[in-house]
Amino acid sequence: MIRAAVAVAARPTLWRTAARQYRRTVPARWWAQRPYLPLPDRHYVEFRLLTQYGRIDRAPEPSDVVNYLLWCAQWERYG
Repeated sequence: MIRAAVAVAARPTLWRTAARQYRRTVPARWWAQRPYLPLPDRHYVEFRLLTQYGRIDRAPEPSDVVNYLLWCAQWERYG
C-alpha cells in the first residue's frame, strides 16, 4: 500500500482525484464505529481486490492504483 501511495504522491495532478475517491469510500459517521479511523469499508476493499486480482490477500499494484485514479478523473471530466 505504501508503494501505491508513493506512486500517487509523485503525480500531483492526481492528488485531488485521490482525495475525492478516498472521501467517497470512507463510510459515513466513521467516528462512531470501531476502529474510529477514516478507513474504507473492509468489504468494499476486499471486493475491489477480488475483482482485480482474483484474491483478497494481495496489495494493489501502484500502476493499477494510478490507472484507476486516471480513469476516475477522466470519468468525472467527461462523464
